[in-house]
Amino acid sequence: MEAFHSLGARSPALGPEGPCQSSERVLENDLSRSWSQQQDSPPETALDSSLNYICKFLALCAVAQPAVYTDRELLNLIELLCRAGLDAGLRLLPKTDLQQLLLLLLENIREWPGKLQQLCRTLSKVSDHHHNLLALVQFFLDVTSRSRQLRSQLCLVVIAQMLDQQETLPLWQEKAQLSSLSQLLSLMRPSSLRQYLGSETLPPCQEHQPKASAELDHKACYLCHSLLTLAGVVVSCQDITPDQWGELQLLCMQLDRHISTHIRESPQAMHRTRLKDLAAQTYIRWQDLLAHCQPQAQYFSPWKD
Repeated sequence: MEAFHSLGARSPALGPEGPCQSSERVLENDLSRSWSQQQDSPPETALDSSLNYICKFLALCAVAQPAVYTDRELLNLIELLCRAGLDAGLRLLPKTDLQQLLLLLLENIREWPGKLQQLCRTLSKVSDHHHNLLALVQFFLDVTSRSRQLRSQLCLVVIAQMLDQQETLPLWQEKAQLSSLSQLLSLMRPSSLRQYLGSETLPPCQEHQPKASAELDHKACYLCHSLLTLAGVVVSCQDITPDQWGELQLLCMQLDRHISTHIRESPQAMHRTRLKDLAAQTYIRWQDLLAHCQPQAQYFSPWKD
C-alpha cells in the first residue's frame, strides 16, 4: 500500500473492506500522512501513469524472493491488484504488466490448490456487476495450469453468484463443473433473466411501460451475454475426456434450447443480435470439442456394431 501511495494512488478507498486493513506493516497514521501529501501532488503522478511501474517492481520482487511472501500476503496482493485494475479511470491502460504479475503471484502460492477456493470467493466479491467480474477473469491469462484452474473455477462461482445458486450446486468438485454449468445454463434464458431483473429493479406499475421494458430487455441480454462468455471460459479450460462427452453434448442441447431459440432478433434491438451471435459461436466451439473427443461406447449410434 505504501508503494501504491508513493507512486500516485490518489484514493484512500482503493481497497474498501479490503486486504490491507489487517496488515501490521503499515500504521494508520502513516497512511493518513501519505494521503494528505498526495492531495497536493500534480495530476501527472496519478495512479494510471504509475500502475505499470508498480507491477514491474512487484514482479521483480516476486521473481527475486518468491519464498519471502506468505500465501496470505499473496492472496491479499492479488485482490488489491484486481481492485485497482477494475478502476474506471484505468480502463484504457494496457494490462500486460498486471497480467504477467498475477501469473507470477499464482505460481508463488505454496498451498495450491488448497487456496483456490478462498481466492475464488474473495475475487467474486470484488465487484457486484457482471461486466467487472468478466473483466477480472480476463486479467488471468490462459497460459498456465494454475491460471486455467482459477479461470474455470472463478467463472463458475461468478455465474452461480449472479443467478443466486451458489449454495445449491457442488461448485468445488472439479469433476462436477460441466454438470453444474448445465444446470446454470438452464437458468440463463433471457426471459428468465428479464423476470429476475424486473423483480429487483422495477416497481410493478412500470414493468409494462415501453421505455422501461426496452431497458429491462437490454439489461437481461447484457447479463446473458456476460454469463454465456463466462460459461465459454469454463468449458475452454476443461480437458474434455471421453467420459465427459455426454455432459458437453448436454450443454450444447441446453444452449440451443434455453438461449438460442429464445432470442428474437429485431432491427431496433441490436443487443439481441450480438447475443445470438455469441450463442452461435459458443455452440460451434462446443461442437468442435465434441468432434475431437472420442465418446465412450454408450454414446455411439445404436445401429453401429
